[in-house]
Amino acid sequence: MLRFIRRRLGQAVLVVLAVGLLSFVMFRFVGDPVQSMSREDATVQEKQELRAALGLDDPVPVQFAAFLMRAVQGDFGVSYRNQRPVSDLIAERLPATLELVLAATVLALAIGIPLGVITAIRPNGVLSNAVQAVSLIGVSTPTFVTGIMLILFFAVTLRWLPSFGRGDTIDLGWWSTGFLTASGWRAIALPSLTLALFQMTLIMRLVRTEMIEILQSDYIRFARARGLPSSSIHYRLALKNALMPVLTITGMQIGGLIAFAIVTESVFQWPGMGLLFIQAVQFVDVPVMAAYLMFVGLVFVALNAIVDITYALVDPRLRVQG
Repeated sequence: MLRFIRRRLGQAVLVVLAVGLLSFVMFRFVGDPVQSMSREDATVQEKQELRAALGLDDPVPVQFAAFLMRAVQGDFGVSYRNQRPVSDLIAERLPATLELVLAATVLALAIGIPLGVITAIRPNGVLSNAVQAVSLIGVSTPTFVTGIMLILFFAVTLRWLPSFGRGDTIDLGWWSTGFLTASGWRAIALPSLTLALFQMTLIMRLVRTEMIEILQSDYIRFARARGLPSSSIHYRLALKNALMPVLTITGMQIGGLIAFAIVTESVFQWPGMGLLFIQAVQFVDVPVMAAYLMFVGLVFVALNAIVDITYALVDPRLRVQG
């Protein structure tokens, strides 16, 4: 088991190094930081001194090693656009993104699982067919279109919810949260629903497929023959066994939600990391782009490693095959 864990962790380190190399290439070949950070009337001597201070005169392997060492310590340099440390910008924007992802995940589970159970119990019913048709339309619609339609209906027409921003927040030391204010809850409703739609549909269809297969198994037939109530069969036996792959997919989708919250945050002007990345792309703010890429890559690598190790703990055959 220890050998399996070492192998998975070694693969994770290699992936992180590859992501770090890609980020370093962005630093080196996407624009000149000296030109971006120097004033317009800077002399050649001043630019050379700045280049030496940034370590751009060193050989490429030395620069890459220094970049990795700084990245391990959480130092990604200074933002060209904001003239502030990138780590400070990420620390300010990270709570908004994580709260949005948390709200979207809870919403997807709270709606997707019951809908999956309903459509599995009566797979050919009118309600089941209607839910599947609506879910197919929802998952086929681009995220920005869904967000705009929600804004048009709930914010412009009904004026129930705000169309942008995070609402009032409360600082809890190093963390700022909108979960403790009424305007924060109102502000997160539309973006979390927009971000949760795809995951909600995925969970619903996965629960439906697993439930239909489990309801046709022998031990379910035996439970019905013993006269157990339908509620116990559906929710205690079938649903309990159907949730294992759902939890796995949900855990893997968290990384996807963090990475692909860019569109949702742009539509709703949600002050998270996705909006920060879009602004960095517009202004060619390479340190911010590299830090975002490293963070997302680290999240995916960590989640994959945790899932692999968890599977190996549950199923010893994977350790042998690995």
